[in-house]
Amino acid sequence: MKYTLKQTLLCTVALVPTLAFAQADDTIALSPIMVYGGLLPTTLAATGATIEVVDAEDLKKSGPGVADALARLPGVSLSANGGLGTRSTLRVRGLGSTYIGVRVDGIEVTDPSSTQSSFNFGTLTAGAVNRVTLIKGTQTAIYGSDAIAGVVDVETWRPVVEGASGRTTLEYGSFNTRTATSSVGFMDDRVELAFTLSRVQTDGFSARSSDTEKDGFKQSSANLYAAYQVSDALKVGVAGLWSDGTVEFDRSTTDSSGVSDETRAGLRAFAEYTQGAWVHELSVSQFRNNRYDAKGFTKSFIGERLKAAYLGRVELSPATTLAFGLDWTKERASLDGTEYEASNKAAFAEAQFTLREDLELSTTLRYDDYTDFKGQFSGRAALAWHTTQATTVRASIGTGYRAPSLYERFGPFAGGNLAPETSTSLDLGVEHRIGEMATLRATAFYTEITDLIDFDFATFAYAQVPGKTVTKGVELSGDYRVTDRISVNGNYTYTFGESANARLTRVPTHELIVGADFDVTDRFTTGLQITRVAGVVDGFGTATPLDDYTVVDLTARYDITDRANAYFTVRNLTNEKYETVRGYNTSERAFYVGVQADF
Repeated sequence: MKYTLKQTLLCTVALVPTLAFAQADDTIALSPIMVYGGLLPTTLAATGATIEVVDAEDLKKSGPGVADALARLPGVSLSANGGLGTRSTLRVRGLGSTYIGVRVDGIEVTDPSSTQSSFNFGTLTAGAVNRVTLIKGTQTAIYGSDAIAGVVDVETWRPVVEGASGRTTLEYGSFNTRTATSSVGFMDDRVELAFTLSRVQTDGFSARSSDTEKDGFKQSSANLYAAYQVSDALKVGVAGLWSDGTVEFDRSTTDSSGVSDETRAGLRAFAEYTQGAWVHELSVSQFRNNRYDAKGFTKSFIGERLKAAYLGRVELSPATTLAFGLDWTKERASLDGTEYEASNKAAFAEAQFTLREDLELSTTLRYDDYTDFKGQFSGRAALAWHTTQATTVRASIGTGYRAPSLYERFGPFAGGNLAPETSTSLDLGVEHRIGEMATLRATAFYTEITDLIDFDFATFAYAQVPGKTVTKGVELSGDYRVTDRISVNGNYTYTFGESANARLTRVPTHELIVGADFDVTDRFTTGLQITRVAGVVDGFGTATPLDDYTVVDLTARYDITDRANAYFTVRNLTNEKYETVRGYNTSERAFYVGVQADF
C-alpha cells in the first residue's frame, strides 16, 4: 500500500497547502506543504510526533470501510463486531476509540451520549472521504479530554482545479454492496465550494458466528464546505455534515433481531482575520448524534456538543512564534429522555522555537476547567533534530487526561465518585532517507494511564482500575523503490498493553504488513499486501488467546483516461477464517469493483 505522506507531527494537524493557480490547464499548483504542528503552522520536517495520511487512492484499495485502510498503518489495529456498520473500535498504540479524538472537516464527531464518548468507526465509509490524517500520541494539550492516543482528522472532497469541477464514483462488491458518491465544487481566487452526496448499502454477513442470517447496513450522507475571501484580511467559511444509517446486528447467540438507527448532523462556521503579523480566528460548531435501538436496554441515545473557540497567532521573531487561545464546550446526553450535561472552559498557548538551523522545539500548555472536577493542566514538548540532511531524530513527552463521560457518570451503570483519568506519554523516533529510493523509520512509544475507567463486572458499574495501565512498544516501517515500476513497503508493530496485571484485550502483540506495488504499464497498476496478526487475547474475566491469522489482499487499477479509472480489489484472497472479537465473524473472500471519473 502506497501512502502519499508519512511524516511526523506535533499535536493536532490540519494540512493547509497554499494554493497558486497554474496557467494554461487551470490546475491548482500546491506550494510546499505546511502543517499545523499543534496550534502553529510548520513544515513537516520540524515536528515531533508521528503522522500518517491515507488518501483517496489508498481508500479505494480497502473496500467501503475507512477503518480497514487505517488498520494498515503502523501502530494501528481494528476490532469489529461484524461487518460494515457494526460497532468497530480503532486502536492506536494499544488504546481504543475512547482515547481517540475524531473530527470531520473541523467538526468534532465523537458521540457525547455513548458509553465512553467515542466514535463508531464501523459507520465511517469511504464515499465522501478524500483524505484521513492520523496524528499519534497525546493531543490533550490541543483537544483537551479524549485525545490521549491521538486524533483522526477526516477531510472530505475538495476541488483542485479552477472553476467548476466534480467527481463521481460507483462501486459494487460482495455481499451485494453498492456505493455511489457524487461531488461538485467550484474554486477561484476568492471562493472554495464543495458538496458531496454518498450512499452505501450492503446485505452484509452474520455478525455473530453462532448463526448464518445476514446483518445489513445502509447509510446516506452529505458533506458541505464553503469558504470566501472577503478581503485580503478577512476569510469566512462554513462546513457541514449529515448522515442517516441503519445497521442490523446480533444481540446474542440466540437473538439476531438487533436493528439500530443513527443520524449525525454537524455545522461549523469560522472567520479568520489577518492584521500585520497577527492572525485571529473565531469559530463556533455544533454536533448532534441521535441513535435509536427499539429493543435495547437503553433505547434512545442523543448526544449534542456546542463549541466556541478563539485562536491567535503571531510571529515574534524569525526564530520564535506564539499562539494562544480560549475555547468553551458544552456537551449534553439524553438517555431515554433523561438529560445530563457538562461544560468545559479552556485556555491554551504554544511557543515554537528554531533553536538552530537543525533544531526545532515546540512547547504547548493547556488548562481545562471541567464541570464538577478540579482544573487540569496538560502539556507537551517536542524536539526535532536534523542530525544530517538524510536523518531526523524526534522526541516528545506529553501529559493528558480523560474526564468521565456523561454515560459513565449518570447512565444506568454509573460509577460513584469517578475522577478523570490522567496520562503520561513519551515517544522517540528516527527517520533516515536513502537518496530518493528508500526511507526507514523507527519509533518507540510508551503511555501510562492512572485511574483508568472501565466496566466492573463484579459491581456491574463503571469504576476506576487500580494501579497504572501501560501500553508500550515499537513501530518499524519502510519503503523502497526497486525499479521505476516496482516498489515494496512494510511495517511491523510490537505492542504490550497491561492493566491491573492483565493483558489488554483485542490488542495485537505482533502485527506485520508487507506489500508491493507494480506499474505494469503506464496505465495499469497492481498491488499485493499480506497482513500477519499474532498474540491477541479476548474475553471477560480471564482473557484467552484468539487464533493468529494471515490475510492477503490484491488490488488493481486501470486509467481509462486522464480523468477516469476503473479499480478492482480482492479482500482476504485466501479466504482466511479469523476473529478480531471472540464470537464475531469477519469478511470471507470479498471482491469489489469500481469506476471513478473527474470532470
